[in-house]
Amino acid sequence: QVQLVESGGGLVQAGGSLRLSCAASGRTFSGYAMGWFRQAPGKEREFVARIRWIDGIMSYSDFVKGRFTISRDYAKNTLYLQMNSLKPEDTAVYYCAAQEGSRSWGYWGQGTQVTVSS
Repeated sequence: QVQLVESGGGLVQAGGSLRLSCAASGRTFSGYAMGWFRQAPGKEREFVARIRWIDGIMSYSDFVKGRFTISRDYAKNTLYLQMNSLKPEDTAVYYCAAQEGSRSWGYWGQGTQVTVSS
């Protein structure tokens, strides 16, 4: 069974940085993509970034390009999201997710809260 455990959230001032981590376990992830999503209060969950596990190909939503970087440690089965130049509108619960091949995002972590103060 796939397990995803996020960590690294917290409170930061606008313009600051945070790095989120997601420890993945339960299987070999070479055929998977891993991603980050977020959900702000009263809003729908939205895509942030994605990385293909086997070759590291990345994609980002437009609102984080140039500020956030997704990466993974293949040996440690850990996913990261480096968030720089944070804005109050980045405040949300951030979720790690896993996608097998072209299937839907079938596995989710419990989420970690990121709060950016102005």
